[in-house]
Amino acid sequence: MPVLTCGGMRFQHRWDEDPPRPIPAENQTNLEQTIHRALEHGICHIETARGYGTSEAQLNPVLQKIPRDRFILQTKVAPQSNPDEFEKIFQTSLSRLGLPWVDLLSLHGINDRETLDWSLRPGGCLDRAREWQKKGLCRWVGFSTHGSPELVEEVVTGGRLDYVNLHWYYIFQEHTRSLVAAQKNDMGVFIISPNDKGGMLYKPPQLLQTLTQPLTPMTFNTLFCLKNPLVHTLSIGAARPNDFDEHILATQKLAQEKQILPAIEKKLQARWEQALPAEWRNSWEQGLPPWSKCPKEANFREILRLHNLALAYDLVDYARMRYNLLGQGGHWFPGQPLGSLTPEEMKPHLTKCTNPQETLRRLLAARDLLAGEKISRLSKSE
Repeated sequence: MPVLTCGGMRFQHRWDEDPPRPIPAENQTNLEQTIHRALEHGICHIETARGYGTSEAQLNPVLQKIPRDRFILQTKVAPQSNPDEFEKIFQTSLSRLGLPWVDLLSLHGINDRETLDWSLRPGGCLDRAREWQKKGLCRWVGFSTHGSPELVEEVVTGGRLDYVNLHWYYIFQEHTRSLVAAQKNDMGVFIISPNDKGGMLYKPPQLLQTLTQPLTPMTFNTLFCLKNPLVHTLSIGAARPNDFDEHILATQKLAQEKQILPAIEKKLQARWEQALPAEWRNSWEQGLPPWSKCPKEANFREILRLHNLALAYDLVDYARMRYNLLGQGGHWFPGQPLGSLTPEEMKPHLTKCTNPQETLRRLLAARDLLAGEKISRLSKSE
């Protein structure tokens, strides 16, 4: 596995795959150039999914021209309650890709108890995938997840899958225990969406750019992830060939990471402490109820996390984007925004917090700063 992966979510032409329609020549040329640019730099792992619109079908003619031993291909299929339906979807993937087998198959989105049950119960989707593995249709079976740290750690600790695709980067290190568990179980660790979910680092605020100098925020985040020996590869969702450039630069600096990163991390931590009072930053999540037990399923914890990042690093655009996605993502991004909740409706659910009044104040401040028009999600599965 290379330390960088060519992600196939952003170079495709459209999200609506059916009915099939012609792909513009310029888009297909761009996709082909992106793949070849990746291969030129040793980025031989290509990752797509059944939920990525025309991505698989557009990869088909490109991959047919490349020797099969030059690339590692991963696709992802969402677990289904009926394994037969899961199999039909996987067969569609193979058909669209025009390949008899894939190297890596992910159960795409073990995010909650229901998808966990569909995946791991006897005769479920994992058992079906293992049958395909024996037939040579896939070589390794893993899972992707946007689930809670507790759920992800439980699945990883179980040791039944070969690798995990999960979120972990500087502004979101909550899956660290799962990284440790993955190593104990000899599982591969694939970090997803470090640029977008990691802070919209393709459009960083000036404050963050200043704090990460002499690196860009994107190069810093890549280097931060790859310095961790528990991380094996980082997905680069490339929309064009030069989207790899900052990440390639980061890999060239890996040998100097001990000279470069500590000073940047010190600046980031100092800013965090400056922006957030000690009592708050050390206890803000204590006593918060899970989103499922909050009034109108408002995701208090995620809302406060986003507000903290907006205050500390001026990640306001990122926080607004994520806040206004709440309620749009199902189990991929659970919970709701605050909406029209009143202080009286929220107060009874904050009694176990270290400082209920301060928590309420910050929730209301988060709504004032972040609420806006609801945002439509690009993918149905990310």
